[in-house]
Amino acid sequence: MQELKDRIREQGRNLGNGIIKVDGFLTHQVDLHLMTLAGQELARRFTHTGANKVLTVEISGIAPAVLTALAMQVPLVFARKAKPITMPSQVYETTAPSHTKGGLVPIIISPEYLGPGDRVLIVDDFLATGQTIAALARLVQESGASLVGIGAVIEKSFEGGRQHLSPLNVPIESLVVIERMDDHQIVFAH
Repeated sequence: MQELKDRIREQGRNLGNGIIKVDGFLTHQVDLHLMTLAGQELARRFTHTGANKVLTVEISGIAPAVLTALAMQVPLVFARKAKPITMPSQVYETTAPSHTKGGLVPIIISPEYLGPGDRVLIVDDFLATGQTIAALARLVQESGASLVGIGAVIEKSFEGGRQHLSPLNVPIESLVVIERMDDHQIVFAH
C-alpha cells in the first residue's frame, strides 16, 4: 500500500532493537484517512473468507481493526489487557509477550462476544514475532470459533512472525512489509 509506505518513509523512525516509531499516524495519534484506506484494503483482501467478526487486541490494533470491520460490515471484538468488572467471571484468557512494554501481558475476551459459529479475522497494527497474534488465535480456538485469516498493517518480516503463524493454515496479509531495519534505516520488501 503505497500511501502507507510513503508515510512510514516520511514519519517512521527506526529506534533500534526492531522497534519502529509510527505513533504520529498509527499507534498514538491516528490518521483516520490513512487507516480508512488500510481498513478498506484489508477488507478487500479478506472478503472471500466469510468472516463475521474482526478480532484485535487493545490498544493500537483497534484503529485498523475497527475500520476493517466497518468496511466488511461486521462487528469488531477487541481483547482486553485487564479484566473489567463488567466481564463475566469465566473468560477466555492467555498471555503474550509485549515487544514495546517488555514482559508478558494478559489477553482476555468475554465468551459473550466470541464463540462457535463465528468466523474470525484477526487484524493488528504489527506482525513482528507473531506472539500476540498467536495468543489471539489460541483464544479463537478456545472459544470454538474458526480463524479465517490474519491481517496486519505493518509486517517486520525479519522477526519471523509469518513463519511462526504458518501452522495456523490461514491466509496472512500485510499492507507493508519491512525487510530489515539497520543503520537507522527502514528497508521495505519489494
